[in-house]
Amino acid sequence: MRYSRLFGKSIRAVSQDVRSRGHEFLIRGGFIRESGAGRFYQLPLGMRVQERVCQVVREEMDAAGYQQMLAPILHPRELWEETRRTESVSFELMQVRDRSDRSFVLGGTAEEMMVALVRQFALSERDLPVAIYQFSTKFRDELRARGGLLRAREFLMKDAYSFHASREDFESHYLQMGDAYQRIFERLGLSAQLVAAGNGYMGGDYAHELIVEHPIGESRYLVAEDGSYAAHEDVATFEREVMNSDEPIRDLQVVTAQRGASVEDGVALYKQAAWRQIKTLIYVSESGERILVCIRGDLDISEEKLLRASGCGALRLATEAEVLELGSVVGFVSPLRLKHRSIGDISLTTVRNFITGADELHRDSLNVQYGRDFTVDTLADIAIARDGHRREGGGSVLRERRGIEVGNIFQLGTWYSERMQGASFTASSGAKTPYHMGRYGLGIGRTVAAIADIHHDQAGLLWPSSAAPYAYHLIQIGGDDSTKGRADALYKALIASGKQVLFDDRDVSAGVKLSDADLLGIPTRVIVSARQEDARAVEVQHYRASQTSKVSVDALIPTE
Repeated sequence: MRYSRLFGKSIRAVSQDVRSRGHEFLIRGGFIRESGAGRFYQLPLGMRVQERVCQVVREEMDAAGYQQMLAPILHPRELWEETRRTESVSFELMQVRDRSDRSFVLGGTAEEMMVALVRQFALSERDLPVAIYQFSTKFRDELRARGGLLRAREFLMKDAYSFHASREDFESHYLQMGDAYQRIFERLGLSAQLVAAGNGYMGGDYAHELIVEHPIGESRYLVAEDGSYAAHEDVATFEREVMNSDEPIRDLQVVTAQRGASVEDGVALYKQAAWRQIKTLIYVSESGERILVCIRGDLDISEEKLLRASGCGALRLATEAEVLELGSVVGFVSPLRLKHRSIGDISLTTVRNFITGADELHRDSLNVQYGRDFTVDTLADIAIARDGHRREGGGSVLRERRGIEVGNIFQLGTWYSERMQGASFTASSGAKTPYHMGRYGLGIGRTVAAIADIHHDQAGLLWPSSAAPYAYHLIQIGGDDSTKGRADALYKALIASGKQVLFDDRDVSAGVKLSDADLLGIPTRVIVSARQEDARAVEVQHYRASQTSKVSVDALIPTE
């Protein structure tokens, strides 16, 4: 490609809203442009990077036995109603209606569609496993699209689905996919850690995220100092320290409490640590059920863990009016009196003489004992792990990290095949048996963004060769006919030999060309200039090395 003909030239400045250098360089270099919040044009340079990433992914997926296909982007809403995911992800679903007033979902993920496809075939046990994947545009109505390609409303994803006859076969395949994903990211110059995560609205029992550590990332996860454990903060397990087991148990007491509604207000009033308090909140399920949730005051509730403990599809905090209707007051809700289903964190067993609200404004209960004064229906791990907590069982200290989630793998089990009619295969016994499923997602745009955020310097991008839009950036310096002729001839020879080349043939200064070359970050720079004494030699520079080397033209062009 001749730079003079390239659509999408470089620019010198970007909006102050751009927060990361990688995103800045993608815009300035002419790789992407924003259409609207969370929606981006992929310009020709960006498309080439994206396709290079897709090719690496494609090679590894094909090697793992997967077959590429493509599903429609418009999903009949009734498929999502079969699994009731319209109730749990309706806030993200983007929906449209056709001229017949039929309702569709713009696909944000395609589990229902793939199950609907596979169940059309009368598969038997000998046909399994089935492993299929696609590269498809996805749509999610994000509340706040930000971070450029990291949190977009429209994006390209590779999503894969496997169907198995048994849990054992699936579990073996799941480990293989984790290895395949790590190979993909290693080839793309990314060090991605496999981190235990929640399944969220995907269903199933367990999942892992592939996270690239970087301060711009939105994923917070915990890693044991001894390297034995890594998990997303929403699902990480940790040891609950017993706080005051030597303190004598005192009698329950109700007192006037002139304080605000927060735990911090309680700390200020009683001059006691936050762990002395019970934080009690009321949640409302998708069916309208009220659930009382209690946790030690120095901890926060993990909604991922709470959803799993409750068995609900979705939960939200009760409004102030709903709390009043139940006979309590926000900030003073007590676990002692309200008769609703209750869930408590296991930390409730680690403190004697708790302080908590008394269901009246400015009234507290003191010396509250779990087991004596109240119990909960479900005692479970529902707390978010934080930096400095110890691994469950008193192991290594956990340290918090931030990173970019570039992929995820999900155990779906029979969650979809049991909810969608006819999603079964004929076992060797003749019985109709639900599939064991896995789902494996990889964000192409997120991966490009992660590469850009990690592989750059102050001047611009430094693409790994596996993702670079071109292998060579040929730069002509000097406008005399001889130099132009040499550069043009070299360009044509490189192209003829199968090389991917961007040729800067513009009539601009050497400074502009070199500055743009720094910005674009193509791995190998080849300079043809008027000052070169040997007409058969050029200057070659790899990844902005401090020195260039003189290389003969013949050495650049392989011969059979």
